[in-house]
Amino acid sequence: MNSGLSLRVPLEGAHLLLGLLLALWTLLFLLRIVLTWYPKADQAVRLPTEPLLAPTRKLVAPIGGVDVTPVIWVGLVSLLRELCVGQQGLITLALRDSRLIG
Repeated sequence: MNSGLSLRVPLEGAHLLLGLLLALWTLLFLLRIVLTWYPKADQAVRLPTEPLLAPTRKLVAPIGGVDVTPVIWVGLVSLLRELCVGQQGLITLALRDSRLIG
């Protein structure tokens, strides 16, 4: 059995799934930032994002009365996405390497 092929299939799935999940989280946090100006519309995005934002608020105080925790999470998720599935991300490089092997 070709080891390059056996490694590539799970990596491609992980690359796709992780890329989609991290893009979705980024979108949710961006929506959360925009929808803070519309309190009634904020409920749909509040449910999936609040479990991450609530503990972060305990560590980071509002700046000028503005909650900056969604901005922090956009940055963290974007960094994680770049490190894992970006052009020089770990999974991307592993996929590229497995294609060279197999």
